[in-house]
Formats: sequence, C-alpha cells, structure tokens
Amino acid sequence: MIYVKENISIALDSIKANRLRALITMLIIAIGITALVGILSAIDAIKNGINNNFTSMGANTFTIRNADINIRVGRKGRKAKTFDNIKFKEALRFKNEFNFPVITSVSTMASMASRIKYGNKKTNPNIQVFGSDENYILTAGYDLEQGRNFNAYEVNSGASIVIIGKDIEKALFDNQSAIDKLIKIGPARYKVVGVLKSKGNSAGFGGDKLCIIPLTNARQYFGGQDMSFTINVLTKSSSMLDNILNEAKATFRRIRKIPTTGVDNFDIVKSDNLASLLIGNLKTVTLGATIIGLITLLGAAIGLMNIMLVSVTERTREIGVRKALGATKQAIKYQFLIESTVICVMGGLIGILFGIIIGNVISFALNTGFFIPWFWIITGVIICIAVGLISGYLPAKRASELDPIDSLRFE
Repeated sequence: MIYVKENISIALDSIKANRLRALITMLIIAIGITALVGILSAIDAIKNGINNNFTSMGANTFTIRNADINIRVGRKGRKAKTFDNIKFKEALRFKNEFNFPVITSVSTMASMASRIKYGNKKTNPNIQVFGSDENYILTAGYDLEQGRNFNAYEVNSGASIVIIGKDIEKALFDNQSAIDKLIKIGPARYKVVGVLKSKGNSAGFGGDKLCIIPLTNARQYFGGQDMSFTINVLTKSSSMLDNILNEAKATFRRIRKIPTTGVDNFDIVKSDNLASLLIGNLKTVTLGATIIGLITLLGAAIGLMNIMLVSVTERTREIGVRKALGATKQAIKYQFLIESTVICVMGGLIGILFGIIIGNVISFALNTGFFIPWFWIITGVIICIAVGLISGYLPAKRASELDPIDSLRFE
C-alpha cells in the first residue's frame, strides 16, 4: 500500500511539473469518456421518458382494440386480412356488462390529421380528433388544466363541445383563455369547455396535438362504416390487473361470439407492453452508440499511449537516476503504469461529469427530471482504469528496460 501511495505521489508530482501536457492528455480522455457516458446516459433518459409517457397513461390500464393478421393466399403471395373492426354496439355492451372494480371508457379516432380554426388563426393539419365518453380523460391519463370534462348527457346527446390540447391553445389563443370560445373542426363549430395539461410530444406521440369531442358527435360527423372503437380499462389496483385483464378477454370473446377453440380477433395491450416494445427498439441504438463511444475512447487511449511514450523519452535521465539508486524494473514499470492510470482517471472523472450533464439536459428536455446514472459512472471509472493500464503498459515496459548507464548519458 505504501508502495502504491509513493508511486501515486510521484505521478502527481510529474503531472504538476508538466501541467500543459497532463492537461491535454486529460482532455483527450475526458472527450472519449464524455462521448461514451454522455450517449449512454442520454439513451437512459430517453428510456425514462418513454416509461413516464406510458405510465402517465395509467400504470393499471389496458386497451382492447381491433387486430390485424396476415394470411397466405395461394402459393405465391401474402395478403393482409383485417379482422372485423370493433363496433360501437360491442364496445358499449362490454362497458355495460363488465361488472368489475374498474373504470371503462369507449373512444374512437375520428380524424388523424385535422386543421383547427379560430377566427383568422388556424393550426397545421396535424391535429388528432378523438371521440370519447366521459371516462376517457381518466383512463388515458390526461389531466385538465382549465375548464371541465364532458358529462354523460353531453356524450349521449352529441353536444358540439370540445376539450383541446395545449398546443392548440397556444396556436389559436395566445395568452387568452380558450374556455367558451367557438372553434371550427372541419365545417362544424365546437365550444371549448376544457384545456388539457401538457404531456409533451415525444417518441412520435402527439400528446398535446389533439382535441376530444363527445363520442356520439364523432359518430355523427366523422363516422363511417369502417369506424373502429377502442376500449380502455383502468383498474383500481395494479395487483388486480392481470386477473381483470383475463376476465375482460373472456367477456369480450363472449360478446364477439368466438368459439372456445377460436382465435382472438382483437388485441389486448397493456400500456407497459407498449413501453417495453419501444425500449426494446432502443437496444440497437444503444449498441450502435456504445460502439461509437468505444471508438472515440480508443482514439483517446492511443493519444494517451503516444504522450506517455514521449514522456518516457523526456524522462530518460530521471529513469537512469532511479535505477542507479536501486529502483528495480518492476518499480519503474509500476511508476509509469500508475502515472498513466492517475492521468486517465482524472480525465475520466471530468468526462463522467460532462456525460452526466449531457444525459440530464436530455432528461430535462423530456421532462423526466434529474437523475444520476450510477451504472455508467461506475462503468466509466472501471473503463478509465483499464484504459490507463492498457495505454501505459507499452511505455512502462519500455521505461523499465532502459539501461541505467545509457540513461544517465542521455541528453
């Protein structure tokens, strides 16, 4: 232990004596570690953002929706076959008959790309219009910032009222209140009764670019023969989720008159399954980012090795003096290995700090809050030690094999 402390002390003295060279070396390592830790921390922040977006839909929520399958037609081709869409009567029957401690809502996508107008202002034609009942906001994980929700009478009567997302409010009303204003969705006018709290538009989901109208109104003005309905179910306890999901599956199979041996012609999706699917797609990105970070770090390691080789040449007389005073080959080798490792760790700590900052900048952009990527911090320190030992081995070996007499003569 004393031997290691002595070599660390010698390494620090050498760093102080060659501040500029040591600083440049540390910056090389810091850039490599920043690239590696920063990219991987940013990916962790994206994963947290995905999880937060889907858990905000309700950790205890599952969705019943129509399903698509592919069947082989003939010997040469494949043809996509879509099962019958979930009809309004089926969705409504499920809502009325599913007597469990849950909150159930029925909704439909009325339009994927609408333009909303107010006076001489209008949005881009990228607004999603949902038709829903009075429970949809709760089961979909939305909160109201202003105004109120629909009531059952307004849903059943098809009232011309609307709840809008935050992006629509910003685009049409600036700093004015949107409540009780009349907006146009297509040719029809709707009275704004509520504004949703912002959820952000991340991972391809337009959380704020939507408006919600009563379900009956959506069927009247946007309906068609191919309109499909979605059922959201929110359980009161996550421990009951799987049991209730199985009961819901059995109930909907009965409603759709599927034989006991028949295949389900609908899908049941839990919100955490969707998050897992998106996070699974990030594995390839993580692998690519890791390779890029390691390549950057490899360049940093080569730079460190080159600087350490130059350092050996510059300190040849010092090595000769130490050997003349009795230092062994092993002692000289340890001196340069520890010096290389100390420089690498000091640079690595700077890189880890910048990597954490980069990760948290991404995290704040996704509204997932501050986090400390302990795994990548520990991994970064281990990598720094490994890079220091690998980069310092060749210079340390060369230093330990110098002849003491030749070294003392070196000019």
